[in-house]
Amino acid sequence: MQNAEEKIQKDLPAAFLERMKHLLGEEYPLLLKAYTQPAFRGVRRNPAKCSADTWEKIFSFPLKPAPFSPFSYYFPWDGGKLGGNPLHHAGAFYSQEPSAASAVTILDPQPGERILDLCAAPGGKSSQIAALLEGKGLLWSNEVIGSRASILLSNLERMGVSNGVVSSCETKFLCEKMEEFFDRVLVDAPCSGEGMFRKEEQAVTQWNPELTESCAARQAEILDNAARALRPGGLLVYSTCTFAPVENEETIYTFLRRHPEFHPEPKEVSFGRKTGEAMWRIYPMDGGEGHFVACLRKDGWKEAFPSGEGRALKENKEARAFQQELFSCSPWGKFQTQGKYIYLLPEDWLDLPDCKVLRAGVQAFEQKGNRLEPCHHLFMAATPSMLRQSVDFAPEDPNLLAFLRGEEISVSDSLRGWTGVSVAGVLCGFGKASGGRLKNRYPKGLRLREQRF
Repeated sequence: MQNAEEKIQKDLPAAFLERMKHLLGEEYPLLLKAYTQPAFRGVRRNPAKCSADTWEKIFSFPLKPAPFSPFSYYFPWDGGKLGGNPLHHAGAFYSQEPSAASAVTILDPQPGERILDLCAAPGGKSSQIAALLEGKGLLWSNEVIGSRASILLSNLERMGVSNGVVSSCETKFLCEKMEEFFDRVLVDAPCSGEGMFRKEEQAVTQWNPELTESCAARQAEILDNAARALRPGGLLVYSTCTFAPVENEETIYTFLRRHPEFHPEPKEVSFGRKTGEAMWRIYPMDGGEGHFVACLRKDGWKEAFPSGEGRALKENKEARAFQQELFSCSPWGKFQTQGKYIYLLPEDWLDLPDCKVLRAGVQAFEQKGNRLEPCHHLFMAATPSMLRQSVDFAPEDPNLLAFLRGEEISVSDSLRGWTGVSVAGVLCGFGKASGGRLKNRYPKGLRLREQRF
């Protein structure tokens, strides 16, 4: 063990280790020992799509609950490839480092609220928020980098988010346009990534002392913008995956000096260690790779203003009739046509013409000539009980694996027309049934290229 700890001290930046030694004092050897162990691997159940009963049957071994959210678990390194599991394709779970769930637990979204996730890619925290909103209210997920925003969009579609908006805007522009609009705002800020040292070698090679200072400057700017988007009485949660005080406690203290309208909001949580009023740190020896979270309340009180005022959308009778043909109930909100697609909008959606919105609500239908065809997102946001017809497979069924590879599969002769496809009761796509065959509509970009389960 001594040799292993010596190797860690040689491999990690000396300036980083010196700071950690100062921060941790007598606990510093515990950090070195933790760095000789593998990084934590985690998975978070998606309660919007996967019931507790289904969850217990997904894996052939029991999972240990993680303390950072009621839906988070530790996943063993020898447990297999999560991305190859059919229920991953269905959005039943999200692969997430365990302590990364801590920020949303402290944010504590409530159904019906408006939540802004300002730095949202790749979507782990946004999908966690969406599950807690239970399809009610609005989740606005923003990512300034376009390529990362596309990944965010794909992940939220897979997780079945129906009341979301995904945008790719500068934070200053977005927060000015949506001033005092949100009940809660999460800033999971870009940071120097010291908490990823065990997981990602690149995080080590890219680190330098100057990086923490430049990140702190960017974080201060993002927080100032976030403050503007939050209504009086609302909650602001700030998080990073780094240990640098300049990016964590010092960032919060200087923010509070700039914004006397904010104050720390104490919370009772079962994880991490308090480093200040309403501030928590998680180190590798605390059960997670590394996170910092702070919780702040904006003084005063103001009801969030109605977003739908002055926005009259024409009812699309063709789309509504098609929806009723597919569904035994009438889920979600009003229709809006954008180009060749028809979307089902969240009730609280706010139209921002100058903002780059990748998607608002559910991409429901595509106009093809004089007919409509359903989109993948429509089925991912649904449950089998909502559909007029669907077919369910066990995870190991060859028909299901063929479907995920994009192949035509056999189904009951009784099925006719558009049909949802589910795995263990969780929808993963759809096709069109006729004569005992199902023509596949699983998107090409998502299809399995090799069989690894």
